[in-house]
Amino acid sequence: MAAIDLRFHLHPAAFSSVHPSNSSTKPHRHCPPQRIHAAGRRCLLRAKSSNGHPQIGASFSDGVLDAKPSGAGGPASEQGGGDTVSITVVGASGDLAKKKIFPALFALFYEDWLPEHFTIFGYARSKMSDEELRNMISMTLTCRIDQRANCSEKMDKFLKRCFYQSGQYNSEEGFRELDRKLTEKEAGKLPNRLFYLSIPPNIFVDVVRSASRTASLPSGSGWTRFIVEKPFGRDSESSGELTRSLKMYLEEEQIFRIDHYLGKELVENLSVLRFSNLVFQPLWSRDYIRNVQLIFSEDFGTEGRGGSALPRRPAGSDKNVHSLANG
Repeated sequence: MAAIDLRFHLHPAAFSSVHPSNSSTKPHRHCPPQRIHAAGRRCLLRAKSSNGHPQIGASFSDGVLDAKPSGAGGPASEQGGGDTVSITVVGASGDLAKKKIFPALFALFYEDWLPEHFTIFGYARSKMSDEELRNMISMTLTCRIDQRANCSEKMDKFLKRCFYQSGQYNSEEGFRELDRKLTEKEAGKLPNRLFYLSIPPNIFVDVVRSASRTASLPSGSGWTRFIVEKPFGRDSESSGELTRSLKMYLEEEQIFRIDHYLGKELVENLSVLRFSNLVFQPLWSRDYIRNVQLIFSEDFGTEGRGGSALPRRPAGSDKNVHSLANG
């Protein structure tokens, strides 16, 4: 459990004059403010940079799992077999996947937010069977909304759709075997594939290269998309280099960048608070705010997050990768 303390450090100029920011960043309204958090569906005011790409990232409710990609078609859809979505969690044996991603996927399933036909695969270097994966992730699954009578039944149904494939992250052979298993599960339906990269950023490109060559759907079929977890480099230059490397194998519309802490309700509501209050809008900009500090108080340690996930830096510095872009 993590508590978040939010602090703003204002530039002195904020108290001397008030005028609209000259920043090229403008708010991009996804839905009316009154619909924010309605029925659990997050409609966000999300900033867009001058090149038109989202600065922060995307949640599953932003269309990542849209089952009707533009231009998609094929025999399965023509025969009425319907669509299916295959979600592959790369780095499935890691701390982030166990504590955050699998529980979040189950929460979506519990609330009937996942497509009717879906399959979840874990992919990692660790050797384990399908049943061992299910036992591992079942330890962190909870019915966090409420304790309905069908909670255990929902868990059983969810776990039966979870499978595992072991392999090296730079191994085309491993992803080729994953592709074979995915194809078996997708038989008779229009396939769509989502890869969630729950791995250190230094191996993003290895995974994307291998997966795009051997486990990506061909053009004219369904969509193939990749979610990359923070951090996206150490600074603007390294972030740009990472993006250029990923785009050697993917189109920009296939890449979804996400920081799970930016999905916290308090952080999401910063945009709502800023753009729905005229008194804050001219002041809450890079001209007047030196920095925004999010102070985390966790009741668990960094176990499972060491090694390759925190390369060449102290474990305590794991927090500084959760950043708000462009103040």
